Amino acid sequence: MKDIDIARAAQIKPIVQIAEKLSVDSDKLELYGKYKAKLPLDLIDEEKMSKSKLILVTAITPTPAGEGKTTTSIGLSQALNRIGKASTVVLREPSLGPVFGIKGGAAGGGYSQVIPMEDINLHFTGDLSAVEKAHNLLAALIDNDLQKKDNLGLDPRTVTWKRVMDMNERALRRIVIGLGGPKEGVPRESGFNITAASEVMATLCMASDLQDLKKRLGNIYIGQTYQGLPIFARDLRAQGAMAALMKDAIKPNLVQTLEGTPAIIHGGPFANIAQGTNTIIATKMGLSLSDYVVTEAGFASELGAEKFFNIKCQYGKLSPKAVVLVATIRALKYHGGADLDRLNEENLDALKEGFANLDKHIENMQHFGFSPVVAINRFISDSNDEIDAVEKHCQNKGVKVSLVDGWAKGGEGAEDLAHKIVDSVSECNSCFTPLYQLDWSLEKKIETIATKMYGASKVEYTVKAKAVLAKAEKMGFGKLAVCMAKTQKSISDDQYKKNRPENFTVKIREIEISSGAGFIVPIAGTIMRMPGLPKVPSAENIDIDGNGNITGLF
Repeated sequence: MKDIDIARAAQIKPIVQIAEKLSVDSDKLELYGKYKAKLPLDLIDEEKMSKSKLILVTAITPTPAGEGKTTTSIGLSQALNRIGKASTVVLREPSLGPVFGIKGGAAGGGYSQVIPMEDINLHFTGDLSAVEKAHNLLAALIDNDLQKKDNLGLDPRTVTWKRVMDMNERALRRIVIGLGGPKEGVPRESGFNITAASEVMATLCMASDLQDLKKRLGNIYIGQTYQGLPIFARDLRAQGAMAALMKDAIKPNLVQTLEGTPAIIHGGPFANIAQGTNTIIATKMGLSLSDYVVTEAGFASELGAEKFFNIKCQYGKLSPKAVVLVATIRALKYHGGADLDRLNEENLDALKEGFANLDKHIENMQHFGFSPVVAINRFISDSNDEIDAVEKHCQNKGVKVSLVDGWAKGGEGAEDLAHKIVDSVSECNSCFTPLYQLDWSLEKKIETIATKMYGASKVEYTVKAKAVLAKAEKMGFGKLAVCMAKTQKSISDDQYKKNRPENFTVKIREIEISSGAGFIVPIAGTIMRMPGLPKVPSAENIDIDGNGNITGLF
């Protein structure tokens, strides 16, 4: 049975009943129909948060299809409720680009899904649309200022602020705007990024409330004058209107899983470009309303988890209590040298070779003070011998391991993992330690991430990257966090280096300043901010009938 068929067959409850599980009165909800609602920010309670347990779900280096972090997160939260622990799962919002592109839906899978699945995967409550409009408003104000005679003196050659849309559209990556004569604007090269790559999205996910969001939006760096002076969004008086467009988007969304577990879904930055986690607001909301909060961070531990700990937890003053490391036998065989189209075949030699990748991600979590629980996300093609080999390897390393069947069995298939996570939480007092301190130099922070998380031997910078680092320090941004941008296909910065690369150099080709979000972005390798559609996009299989029933969404 397909995911969408399972979701459609579920007995979905009115959202007011899900809110009751969180002791939230229906009068507090801002309803979006019967099954979705916005939660007001005044429900966040710092005192209640201190008593709740935050659990991060991360993963080993994925195959192109991903390894099931969202499915595992949902299954684990359902399982915690099944064993008597009040739990909420807190997730990111899907982007339409991947939904219509290669991955299909992004709301979990099988019997570990969030619903209404079609709504969540498509427009949901309009948050991504609000981010898109706020971002493009700033772009319009920039070009309007360039057109004026009494302008700020902004040098158009220094403007890096592009426009965004929530779609995969390779033809818009690089374009020329302002053609047609003096009345049509200033001609310059520009382009489009996907909305999830917008700094406005990253900024939303770092904000503590609406006023903080407005201040951060004003802090967005957009370029410099001909005299070399920095220009920010506040110089264009853009932050008020941008924040006004996001007055509803800043509120977290409440939905449910197939088993009626509360699910908060909010924000959706990519992890290979931005921080790859849901909003600080959503996580704090979950911690205020339940005893156990399960959340996930994009891609593998050296990307999403590193940024979750070093950026989100440091800025949000969050203290996680346990970590789940999702591994699949398919991915381990892939890193061990098996061909992508033969991962369904038993291959113990490739599996054992791929253990090096798993070991590196275990070490990464140990750098932050955690001994992760390895969750083997089960696929029907996994053989008993392969499962036994992974379990024995983890046991020999002294790491807890659990076979998870959340896709096929929902919460029941993750109960063993839930018990082991409860045990891990009880063993953790103040185990979380950031990898770096924010007052370190930018270069020291970058080097620490590259050597400890990726296993690099050193870091090299282009002349251009060095110049921007110096400029960032001069502008007072030296104490910002570091948000590395690199490929998700490898622990290293080279997408073709699988398993556990060693003795390599991370090459930083450029640096971007995301002062609104509160970090600088070193870019290693080539990062695609506007994906293209694959040869056969998922969009070709999506359809709707005369009764409004959608098909083809994974």
